[in-house]
Amino acid sequence: MTAYLITSVSVVGAAPTDLLIRDGVIAEVGPGLTAPDATVVDGTGLVALPGLVDLHTHLREPGREDAETVESGSRAAALGGYTAVCAMANTSPVADTAGVVEQVWRLGREAALVDVQPIGAVTVGLAGERLAELGAMADSAARVRIFSDDGHCVADPKLMRRALEYVKAFDGIIAQHAEEPRLTEGAQMHEGEVSTRLGLIGWPAVAEEAIIARDVLLAEHVGSRLHVCHVSTAGSVEVLRQAKARGVRVTAEVTPHHLLLTDERAETYDPVYKVNPPLRTAADIAALRAALADGVIDVIATDHAPHAVEDKECEWAYARPGMLGLETALSIALDVLGPEWDLIAERMSRTPARIAGLTGHGVDPAPGVPANLTLIDPAAHCTIEPAELASRSRNTPYARMTLPGRIVATFLRGEPTVLDGKAVK
Repeated sequence: MTAYLITSVSVVGAAPTDLLIRDGVIAEVGPGLTAPDATVVDGTGLVALPGLVDLHTHLREPGREDAETVESGSRAAALGGYTAVCAMANTSPVADTAGVVEQVWRLGREAALVDVQPIGAVTVGLAGERLAELGAMADSAARVRIFSDDGHCVADPKLMRRALEYVKAFDGIIAQHAEEPRLTEGAQMHEGEVSTRLGLIGWPAVAEEAIIARDVLLAEHVGSRLHVCHVSTAGSVEVLRQAKARGVRVTAEVTPHHLLLTDERAETYDPVYKVNPPLRTAADIAALRAALADGVIDVIATDHAPHAVEDKECEWAYARPGMLGLETALSIALDVLGPEWDLIAERMSRTPARIAGLTGHGVDPAPGVPANLTLIDPAAHCTIEPAELASRSRNTPYARMTLPGRIVATFLRGEPTVLDGKAVK
C-alpha cells in the first residue's frame, strides 16, 4: 500500500498542517513531516474534510443500468468527495430480500470506489401492503440498518408502527418518504402561486407535514428511530423542531436542490426541475437553511436520482422526478453555507455516518483514524458540464452553472479514488 504525505493542508478549516497516510490510516499529523517513501500531495490552499457520507443515493442497479450502475454511481460519488453512500431500495427487483441487498453490497465492494451500504425496503415490492424481510436483511452480509420505501410513502399507519417496532430490536431506522398519497394524486409541482399560474396540479406542503407529524408520534409511542427523507417545507421544520424538543428519536435530511432552487424553475417546463418532493418557495428555502444551521435538520443528503434520457427529455407530465446530486453537493453546500467547514463536516460526514452506523467514516483526520477523507480547493470554481459528469445520466439542474469549490482528491482507507480532480480508476 502506497504512503501519501499531504502537505500544508487545513484540516476542517484549522491552521495548515501535514498529514501522513500509511497502511490505510492517518499515521501522523503535524507541521514539517517527512516521509521519503511517500507520494507527496501538495495541500497548499486546500481543506481536508472527513470523507463525505450520503444517506440517500439511487444507484439503479439491478434493473436500470441504462440510468446508473453501482460502479458509475460510485465513481460519481468519489468525484464528489464521498467515501460512503447508502443505496436506496427502489431497484428492479426491489431490494426487499437479503439476496438483493447482498448483491448491491458486493457490487460496491467490487467497484472499490466508495463503501456502498444498501438500504432495504420496508414493504415487499414497495407496495405498502406487508413488511419485507427486515430481519433477514439485517442479518445478511450487508448488515442493513436503514429501511425505506423511498419514492413511496409507507402510508398505512398500522404498517408503519409495525415497522418501527420491528427494527427497534436491532436499533434499526425507518426512513420515511413523507407524502400523503391521497393529497398528491396527479400532482406535478409545489401547490402555490406558480402552479396556479401554470395550470399544473399542485403538491401541497401539508401532504408532507401531515405524514411527518403522524410518524413522529408513532416513533415517540414506540420508542424507535425515525429518519425523515428530503424535508422540503417550513411547516415540516416546525413539526421536527417540536418533536426533537420532546426527545423523539427522529433525524432529518435536506437535499442540496431544496436548499437552492425554488418552484419558479418550473416556469420553463424543463423536466430537469421535476423532483419529488417538488421544489418549494423562497420562504421554505430560508426555513430549511436555518434548520440546517441550528441542527433541527441533521444532514445534507443528495437524493441522487439518475434517469435515462427518455425518462427526462419528454413532456413535463410524463417525466420521472429526480435530479443528479453526488458530484455537485459539496459545492452547493459551500454556496449555501459559506466556508463553515465544521458545519459542513457535521452535516455531510460525521452525522450521516453516525446515523448509518458506518464505522471508520465521518471521523476527522487524526492519528490512527482510517484515512477516509476529501480535499477541496475552496478558492476554485467549476462550471457544470453534463457531458463531463461520471454518472450515466445527465439530468442535472446545475448545467452550465458556475459553483464554488473543486474536489481535488478523495481517499478511501488510504487509497486515492480521485487525484487532481480526476478519478484514479
